[in-house]
Amino acid sequence: MTEKKTQFDAAARAEILVEALPYIRRFRGATVLVKYGGAAMVDENLKRAVCADLVLMEHVGMRPVVVHGGGPEISRTAKRLGVESKFIEGQRVTDADTLWVVEMVLSGHVNRQIVTGISQAGGRACGVMGKDNRLITARKRAAGPQPDGTEAPDMGFVGEVEAINPEIIEILQARDIIPVVSPIGPDGLGQAYNINADAVAAAIATALPADKLILLTDAPGVCQDPERPETLIRRIAVGEVEGMIADGTVSGGMIPKVRGAVEALEAGVGRVHILDGRVEHSLLLELFTDEGVGTLIHRDDDFE
Repeated sequence: MTEKKTQFDAAARAEILVEALPYIRRFRGATVLVKYGGAAMVDENLKRAVCADLVLMEHVGMRPVVVHGGGPEISRTAKRLGVESKFIEGQRVTDADTLWVVEMVLSGHVNRQIVTGISQAGGRACGVMGKDNRLITARKRAAGPQPDGTEAPDMGFVGEVEAINPEIIEILQARDIIPVVSPIGPDGLGQAYNINADAVAAAIATALPADKLILLTDAPGVCQDPERPETLIRRIAVGEVEGMIADGTVSGGMIPKVRGAVEALEAGVGRVHILDGRVEHSLLLELFTDEGVGTLIHRDDDFE
């Protein structure tokens, strides 16, 4: 019985490799921007799985780039240091004390953890800050009246991406080193800003440009009913997005992700995937299996 089970397990592994082979061939040399955040950054097993996935991707010829968040760790550290965390519409208000915590946690702790995890998984990685070689040039997020008639609050040192210089990422990629980017960027005078990691990921993916942008989230993807994972929508064309927002299919925190995906696609990124980072090895399951595990967002003329 044991011998038969061993043979069955070996055959199943072989089938997985055979299924993955055409995808490995197709994506060899492809640049894949992975936005890493949510539960996948908290659970130790998920952390190890993500790092292993990234290393395997690099070993089979893909060129992964990581942009990470770190909200929960920032909140925990701020609380320990007596710095109050304030949020408006889900975004952290960043005064001078909070900015100091954000920089310390993202660049000094979270970034190094990811680099170490990739190294322990057998890969090579390098932490990159937004100020390194002018990777990110930021500007303060504007307050006051907006084009849609709403009033944007002053968020302090919260920024937006003004420009991306991808040279340092390309240098690391040429040496088979995985860049791990912290979403802190300075303006032209050197003032640092806390920037939304999704926005940084989309901007860098556009600047490279990336063949794929993958967003790891705490949801299965885009679902008809967010409370029912079985209603996962596998594919969405750009032309369908605004209608799905209007009818409520895409709602809440998924709206900026999907709209950001559309902007990235229109700017030259190949495809965008929204995956459940709570599923171990979700990166490999999406990239190298026929079924995939998330939602693919693609151009209207992309029928592959």
